Amino acid sequence: MPRSTARPADAPTYEQALAELEQLVQAMEAGQMPLDRLLDSYRRGAELLTLCRERLQAVEEQVKVLEEGQLKPWTSA
Repeated sequence: MPRSTARPADAPTYEQALAELEQLVQAMEAGQMPLDRLLDSYRRGAELLTLCRERLQAVEEQVKVLEEGQLKPWTSA
């Protein structure tokens, strides 16, 4: 049974989560973050990464259903 794509009202959209994740990575790579903030940022980044992966998997499952189970290989343009 496919998972629901509904998200809690306070959860970010995929695009919001990805943007926040990119900002966290840039800040962490800059190397100017205190250790405590670095750890908090790492934890938040892990949460955002999980959220993005789950959303992408849910979309992939929906595409499989729409294409009657025959997922076409992804090709980049």
